Amino acid sequence: MDNNLKHGHDDSAETIVKELRTTFREEAYELLAELEYALLELEKTPGDKEQIGRVFRAMHTIKGSGGVCEFHDIVAFTHELETILDKVRNGKVAVTKEIINLTLSARDQIKALFNRYYRGASADDAKTREILTSFKKLLHKTEEHGATVPEGTQQKEPQIRCKTYRIRFCPGAAVFLQGTNPVNVLNELRKIGTCKVVAQTDAIPYLENLDPQACHIYWDIIVTTSRGMNAIRDVFSILKDNDELKIEVIDEAGHLDDEITYKKLGEILLERGDLAPDDLQKALKSKKRVGDFLIETGVVPGTKVESALIEQQHVREMREQRQGFDPLLSLRVSTGKLDSLVNLVGELVTVQARLSQTALVSGMTELLLIAEEVERLTGSLRESAMNIRMLPIGTTFSKFKRLVRDLSVGLGKEIEMTADGAETELDKTVIERLGDPLIHIIRNSISHGIEQPEAREAAGKPRKGAIHLSALHSGAHVLIQVRDDGAGLDRDAIRTKAVEKGFLQPDATPTDRELFSLIFAPGFSTAKTVTDVSGRGVGLDVVKKTIDALRGSITLTSQRGMGTTITLRLPLTLAIIDGLLVTIDKQYYVMPLSFVHECVELTAGDKKGNHGRHIASVRGEIVPYIHLREQFRIEGDPPAIEQIVITETDGKRVGFVVDIVIGGHQTVIKNLGTYYQYVEGISGATILGDGTVALILDVPKLVRAVEKEEVHIAANMSQWDLTSLSGSG
Repeated sequence: MDNNLKHGHDDSAETIVKELRTTFREEAYELLAELEYALLELEKTPGDKEQIGRVFRAMHTIKGSGGVCEFHDIVAFTHELETILDKVRNGKVAVTKEIINLTLSARDQIKALFNRYYRGASADDAKTREILTSFKKLLHKTEEHGATVPEGTQQKEPQIRCKTYRIRFCPGAAVFLQGTNPVNVLNELRKIGTCKVVAQTDAIPYLENLDPQACHIYWDIIVTTSRGMNAIRDVFSILKDNDELKIEVIDEAGHLDDEITYKKLGEILLERGDLAPDDLQKALKSKKRVGDFLIETGVVPGTKVESALIEQQHVREMREQRQGFDPLLSLRVSTGKLDSLVNLVGELVTVQARLSQTALVSGMTELLLIAEEVERLTGSLRESAMNIRMLPIGTTFSKFKRLVRDLSVGLGKEIEMTADGAETELDKTVIERLGDPLIHIIRNSISHGIEQPEAREAAGKPRKGAIHLSALHSGAHVLIQVRDDGAGLDRDAIRTKAVEKGFLQPDATPTDRELFSLIFAPGFSTAKTVTDVSGRGVGLDVVKKTIDALRGSITLTSQRGMGTTITLRLPLTLAIIDGLLVTIDKQYYVMPLSFVHECVELTAGDKKGNHGRHIASVRGEIVPYIHLREQFRIEGDPPAIEQIVITETDGKRVGFVVDIVIGGHQTVIKNLGTYYQYVEGISGATILGDGTVALILDVPKLVRAVEKEEVHIAANMSQWDLTSLSGSG
């Protein structure tokens, strides 16, 4: 009996430890990422006590939580490291490059120990002892020579407290005639902090009274910055006397930091002078929401209500950031549960489409009202589900600082990595799959792009090279750029290697864009020697495959001696998209709306006038088009009047001829399965409201497929020209 009780107790304790380890798993790797980031920042500013504190706190948390989870070897290791770091924190030992290197190695060893528990990987315990021995030797050496923190470098310069400002910028009507572009002013303002801008258009007159040379727009701006009021006024220093500018402080760090909530909508509008007290009382007495009532009654323009709502959200976000992580305000959810939620929302969108179509066919008023309400709720649920999966890309950017540091040291180069747009949000799945392509691009920039310090000095450049990562939203896409200031691509070397590999005919005369794109071909490398970093022709072809699989695109520009820029264009999400529903011979297809610009008609007369060439004149511009009926080899006669869907991809306008354009359609993307996953030009499928399957067209791949086909047909042509698309399909 006693033995049974004892075993039962042991089993219960073991179960608790397993649960604790599972709970701690994600936090453990987040702490390691925080530790690495703090160490890299500390390397830049060795006397920064704030960064030293971040390093110490991360290590202390790993030790404390590791003890609860019974990671005994990790606890013993971090305890020794914590003792050493405590000397640094107390100013007894200076932060040196050797200490940073050793602490980074210790961080890597802690990760290896976690991987042994969580991923079944191997970890060398001898490495733990080696790191501790190296630390003790280094500390003994520094103590012998009395290497303490230099006086005056122990504390960072105090920073100006972050404040949030409300700005109303009303340029005078003659601002354009005075040579000032207000958009440039707004762009400058974005550079000094986190900024939200809303254009107010209520002062624009009717068309008959419109002066095209006058400015009728003004802007509401919310900006959070630590640069202070003077920095903001400097941005607006170019303004003239007839321009109006109002700047107010509405929130600051340390003020009401225990509160997340902010002023109500009515209060904000009153403070701005956009709403009278009597009108607010009427809105409060109505049964509707204040914002809805004000817009419906025309008391306040919709853009001013939107601006006030953006102010509310902005201040809440800033206060949440200042508060940091609060376990009561956040909840960890496994990726599997999120994927399941998105799948269910996708199914719900499909069912909602069926309900709307059934209601429309039935003509029942009550059913139509229910269908409209379900459509509204489904749309809101879809947006919420998508937002849950969205993460700032900065979590990925921060991982590359260590990569740049280690590779630059290994290659004897001096390189600094900078980044902006870290707050740009992207679907979690896209971010996860984006890591490897960015690693390959950065490695390539360091290996092939950035020159040795001596070579840079000889070329009149700074010794230290630069790699810059940036991200920004562009419609339904995110643009991610990796830019270096290195030597740029060697056109002659790429051409020689391309001819040698058989990728290019010896007498071909490709454009720079076509030639540079060859570096993404499998097995292509211009490196003269094979190193640990490059030279095997593996890397950029993987980038191309991954980006294609994400339904994205890559563009590359380079200038010899100045550097190279690689731009990745990626969809915000892979689950649900807004599409344009079209038909060809009663078969349904969906084109991603983010590529679509407009639709125009194509008549038999138009085709006859172009003598069979696949080109159309759209407001004086020649646009080539692809006839999808011919491309997909669909038999039958097309209608007398067809439709051209004008798209833009890779900077080129290309049309797609279809029978009928039905209209916008919220599309839940379904995989085609293993048998059809490599079909060129088709990225997936969706189910329409009546149960019909519609194929989703991959616009960039369709364009590239036709380009390849035309090049193959006209192999003797020296250069591909998209405007030569002809009736060959």
